[in-house]
Amino acid sequence: MNQSIHFDTKQNIFHLNTKNSSYIIKILKDGTLSHIYYGKRLRRYHGSKSYIFVDRGFSPNPTLEDSTFSYDTIPQEYPTNGDGDFRTAAYQTLEGNGSRISRFHFDSYEVIEGKQKLQGLPHTHAENKGDAETLIIHAKDAVNGLAVELQYTVFYHADVMTRSVKFINETSQSVKLLRALSMNIDFRDPDFDLVTLYGSHNNERNAVRRKVVPGIQSVESTRISSSAHQAPFAALAKPDTTEFHGEVYGFQLVYSGSFLAQVQLDSYETTRISMGINPYDFSWKLDSGESFQTPEAVMTYSDSGFGGMSRQFHDFYRKHLLRGSHKDRERPVLLNNWEATYFDFNEEKIVQLAEEGRELGIELMVLDDGWFKDRNRFESSLGDWTVDTGKLPGGLERLSEKIHALDMKFGIWFEPEMVSEDSDLYRRHPEWCLGIPNRNSSYGRMQLVLDLTREDVRDYLYDSISEVLKTADVDYVKWDMNRNITEPGSKELPEDRMQETGHRYILGLYELMERLTCDFPDVLFESCSSGGGRFDPGMLYYMPQTWTSDNTDAVSRLNIQYGTSLTYPAVTMGAHVSTVPNHQVGRITPLKTRGDVAMAGNLGYELDLNALSKDEKREIKAQINFYKKYRKLIQFGNQYRLINPIEGNEAAWMYTDKEQSRCLVTYVKRFSLPSAPIRILKLNGLDPASLYRDLETGECFGGDELMYAGISIPRVKEDFHSMTWVFEKVSEDKIQ
Repeated sequence: MNQSIHFDTKQNIFHLNTKNSSYIIKILKDGTLSHIYYGKRLRRYHGSKSYIFVDRGFSPNPTLEDSTFSYDTIPQEYPTNGDGDFRTAAYQTLEGNGSRISRFHFDSYEVIEGKQKLQGLPHTHAENKGDAETLIIHAKDAVNGLAVELQYTVFYHADVMTRSVKFINETSQSVKLLRALSMNIDFRDPDFDLVTLYGSHNNERNAVRRKVVPGIQSVESTRISSSAHQAPFAALAKPDTTEFHGEVYGFQLVYSGSFLAQVQLDSYETTRISMGINPYDFSWKLDSGESFQTPEAVMTYSDSGFGGMSRQFHDFYRKHLLRGSHKDRERPVLLNNWEATYFDFNEEKIVQLAEEGRELGIELMVLDDGWFKDRNRFESSLGDWTVDTGKLPGGLERLSEKIHALDMKFGIWFEPEMVSEDSDLYRRHPEWCLGIPNRNSSYGRMQLVLDLTREDVRDYLYDSISEVLKTADVDYVKWDMNRNITEPGSKELPEDRMQETGHRYILGLYELMERLTCDFPDVLFESCSSGGGRFDPGMLYYMPQTWTSDNTDAVSRLNIQYGTSLTYPAVTMGAHVSTVPNHQVGRITPLKTRGDVAMAGNLGYELDLNALSKDEKREIKAQINFYKKYRKLIQFGNQYRLINPIEGNEAAWMYTDKEQSRCLVTYVKRFSLPSAPIRILKLNGLDPASLYRDLETGECFGGDELMYAGISIPRVKEDFHSMTWVFEKVSEDKIQ
């Protein structure tokens, strides 16, 4: 094992190393933890970047003896509130006497091999004994007795570090946490761009880049969901950083609830980045002896541009976040009936779709919304997870048997977290909904939200879902969540804990998913929230893939899938071919383009196969055969983004295997332009010393030639046009 954590007793510094990066913390004279460095690996730190203390006007001092020492100007690891640092705090407490001031000072540390589990929360893990090493810094508040553990796990070979914080109330009194972020870094450098991912339903994870300027810039969700509107991700990049070159720091929160990611540039050109649970409408009461664990933040540094950052995230999540029997399995090509039938289906229609799908090579038939009791409209039946025998007289069992008899797998849709007022469940238990007494509840998609903070609600959902999974022999579950939470309150929580509702809801959700995914390990679970409204690492811990967006339009998907790929590997992204005109935007695109774009994730189809022509069916069959041939390469290979679709009219990306022996390249043009120039596409990630054969034409080119000179893209006068190339390494002595 590489020893990745060192403590220098002479300098009082912790030096953390991954394969290519270093992170350095210094203990100052009063026990304050100060941030020194994060960036390209240093063999050893001798103190070249030592902090120069200066007397700054309006920066208060904790003692009279030293006017140069101020918390307001020190680059800190985990800054507090109210005792001289006027920048944003990483945590804040409220004591019984009304005090909101606390400061932790270093007490001790320990280094452990591997990585601890985070109780009740999703977390990354060390697969093998030597994968990770963890530093736990113990600190205490000498006045109120509150203790904290700052946890740093170093994944040496993955070039990733994770951080989280545990608060422990060792006092005899209750303490409230008002703010409890997972990480903070103070860079003594003002020269950054901030990259985040914004969007909306049907338009998720659009990348936006802007200069960090004095003041505060932040993204957040207050929806008790990671949301389609802002993603729990932020990157700090140097202004000259590109896809292939330059320094970038990526940060992501392993959490599915309300979050905050914030950057503050202060008057003395220190850039503070912090991330964690959103303090908005949050507090947590810690009684004596209780503890609170924050979610985990994942950090990675790359000097190889955004592409290098992405591949580090991809490899790390595939190896150290995803779990279960499907983690390393190739994902099946599926057919979903929703856009083919909506609520209007019966057993015969679904079986006919499956039969058509089998002939084309589809491996999984998914029955979407509408299979349960009286579910013929959005206003009814959520919560009543019993089969509608009018549509399925033989129940799910007979339908499943018929699908399996076709040598296909069978999948089903649930929306467990919601309830309709027009349902047997709501009529029995209206108190099981989230809400505030004496206030009306808001509706979203004509439904209410079940109170997952309650154990009886979670038990009901577990029993209902597990009964379906057992009796119907289900292979796949699409877990949907089609609204965000308003009026957050639980009828079981006392008044002084009502602001815990949001986080307790997420903890309850995690507990339910843990039970189901562990008890049904062979079921492939896919997370969905009206598409990508809850696409986050927390959900991937339980469900190894997510429906990327309800928007299946290939042109729209270029931006959506580009932004998603900044942190998530292709094997986590559901991507389907749907009918035209597209149901979300009305666009008509060629079937080939729809297929080429959908192959950038886990391929599926969402259309009425019975309505297609023979030529269209032949084309789909060819698409599926092609995808299956290169599925492993796409889902588990290295991805290189070649052209950013946000910046122009085109997009291009490619996948290589780990041995650099094979690559698949995709190019898409939105609009045909008059007098268009001939475009050159430069590949990446190949062996420059090897020769590669174009499998379509048989022509051979050097890896250096493909990467540095590039390939000429044929000029085609057609909107929404796509092309693919496959190159395989060949020995020069085999070339005729």
